[in-house]
Amino acid sequence: MENLSALTILRKELHQNPEVSGNEFNTAKRIVSFLQKYPPDEIITAVGKTGIIATYNGKKKGKTVLFRAELDALPIEETNLFEHKSLNKGVSHKCGHDGHSAILCGLAQKLHAENPEFGTVILVFQPAEEDGSGAKKVVEDNRFQNIKPDYAFALHNLPGFKMHQIIVKDHIFSCAVNSIIIKLKGKTAHAGEPEKGFNPAMAIATIITEFNALIQSDIAKNNYCLITPIYSKLGKKAYGVSAGMGEIHFTIRSDSNLEMTNIETTLENLAKSIAKKNNLKCKVKWTQSFKANRNNIEAVELIRRAAKYNSLDILEKEYPFTWGEDFGLFTEHYSGAMFGIGSGINTPALHNPDYDFPDEIIQTGVNMFHQISKQITDAY
Repeated sequence: MENLSALTILRKELHQNPEVSGNEFNTAKRIVSFLQKYPPDEIITAVGKTGIIATYNGKKKGKTVLFRAELDALPIEETNLFEHKSLNKGVSHKCGHDGHSAILCGLAQKLHAENPEFGTVILVFQPAEEDGSGAKKVVEDNRFQNIKPDYAFALHNLPGFKMHQIIVKDHIFSCAVNSIIIKLKGKTAHAGEPEKGFNPAMAIATIITEFNALIQSDIAKNNYCLITPIYSKLGKKAYGVSAGMGEIHFTIRSDSNLEMTNIETTLENLAKSIAKKNNLKCKVKWTQSFKANRNNIEAVELIRRAAKYNSLDILEKEYPFTWGEDFGLFTEHYSGAMFGIGSGINTPALHNPDYDFPDEIIQTGVNMFHQISKQITDAY
C-alpha cells in the first residue's frame, strides 16, 4: 500500500503541474526524482528533448522488453475543482498521461525490488505524444538507437469501458492519423469587380465537396477513411475587397498505414488540381502524423496471459480505435502492442475538460506491465 500511496501522490503532482508537448521539463524532473528512489542501472535524460530512458538489467543476458508512457498534457482549461486541479492556466492532463507515467514509475518500484532474472527492461517516458512528434524524436535520438528491444508495450486508459477491464486487439489497435494544411494564394480585387482577381472561395468549397466524397466513415468496412474539416480562413475583414488568399485544414484517419499513404497522395493531388483550375497557387503541408498501431500477435498473447494471471476481465475489441497514438511508430519498428485499461463506464471522455485519470487503475497497470515483463525476462 505504501508504494501505491507514493504513486497516487506522484500522479496528483503531475496532474497539478501539466506541461504541453515539447515543454515537459518540470514533469521530467519530477519523474527523475521519483526514479532515483528506486535507482535504475542506467538513466538517460533529455531524450528527444525532454524524454527519459531508465534501464533495469537482469541477472543474466536475455531478451529486452520496452515499456512506454507519455509525459505531455493538453492545451485544455480544466473545469474540475478538486484539490489536485491544474495550476497551469489553459493546460491540463485530459488524456491520462499523468496516470500512465505513474504506472511506469510503479513498474520501476517492482523492478528495483526484484531485478529481472534474464534480459533487460527499458522504461521510456516519452514527450510530445499529443502532437505526434515525440515518438519520432525519441526513436531518432542517438542514445535510443543503441536499444534493440525484442518487444515494446504501451497502455492507454479507456473511459467508457468497465474499470480494470483489459482491452486487446490483434493487428491494428488504433488508426493512422495525419493532418493536411492547404494554403491558397490568388489575387485581390475590388469587391464590386471580383472578376479582376482570383478569389479562393470557390476552390475551398470544391475542395470540401471533393474531399467529402472520399469519406468512408464505417470502421467495420474496408477502406475506412474519415476526413474532418478542422479550420478555414478566407481573406480579411475588408468588405470592399474580394479575397486573395485562403487556407483550409483537415484531419484524415485510416486503419492502414499503406492506405493512409495512398489517401495523402490523392488529397494532395486533388487540392493542387482544384487550385490550378481556379488560377491559384497552392502549398500543401502535413502535420501531426500518427502511424497506426499494428499489434504483434505474439505480443498481444503476452498481454492476454498477463491479464489472466491477474484475474482481470478481457475484452476482445473487434475494430480499431479511430484515434491516433504515436506509439504506432514503435510498433512499426519493433514487435509490440498497445492495450487498454477500462477507466470506468461513466468516466468523462478523454480530452473532456472535466476528465481525471482514476487512481484506482494505477495498480492494475503496474501489475499488467510487471507480469508482461516477467513472462519475457524470466523465460530461458
